[in-house]
Amino acid sequence: MPLIYSSVSRGTITVAEYAAFSGNFSAVAKDFLEKAGKTEGKFTYNVDGHTFNFFTKTGFTYLVVADEAYGRAIPSAFLDKMSSEFAAKYAERAQSVKEGGLTGSFGKQLKTMMEHATQYPEEYSKVASVQQKVNEVKGIMTENIEKVLARGEKLELLTDKTENLVFEADRFQRTGKALKRKMWWQNCKMKLVIAMAVILLAVVIFLLVCFSGGNCLK
Repeated sequence: MPLIYSSVSRGTITVAEYAAFSGNFSAVAKDFLEKAGKTEGKFTYNVDGHTFNFFTKTGFTYLVVADEAYGRAIPSAFLDKMSSEFAAKYAERAQSVKEGGLTGSFGKQLKTMMEHATQYPEEYSKVASVQQKVNEVKGIMTENIEKVLARGEKLELLTDKTENLVFEADRFQRTGKALKRKMWWQNCKMKLVIAMAVILLAVVIFLLVCFSGGNCLK
């Protein structure tokens, strides 16, 4: 989880806290609380790859610890929301509560808020929001490209089939012409054979008539 630890303190007294992971975040935070409580506003310390983001306002110091790679925008927006939620519900009680006195109530709310900020960072940062939109557009473009590529494969397959059909049609046409020529030649030979048979029959009849007593030379 990018957001690791959060707390609310009155001076150096931490009235509510929540830690997503075990660690010495609370002890490290104590070292900065006195300094943080002297001046209102926001400031950040980098410690061992983590950012300790403080926000002091109206006597309370709000803290959220995040991975250093998570940047500053989301922790800063989280502190704003955290301070608003706390001031609206617990500001009066927190004036006299003891160490950890609100952890059971506001600590649970800190857990929910941290999980929500991690799951929906675009609600806490314009940069994260833009990044999410870029990712959405990228996803849509990737999907469209995949569809185009798939359509391209289908078109290529259709082109191949069309070329095959053209080739088969051309071969069929050439085969048809060759068959037509062959049939024409066979027809011619048949007619020639019939003609020769007729002529031969006529000659035979003529000779029979001549040799049977007829005078073929007159």
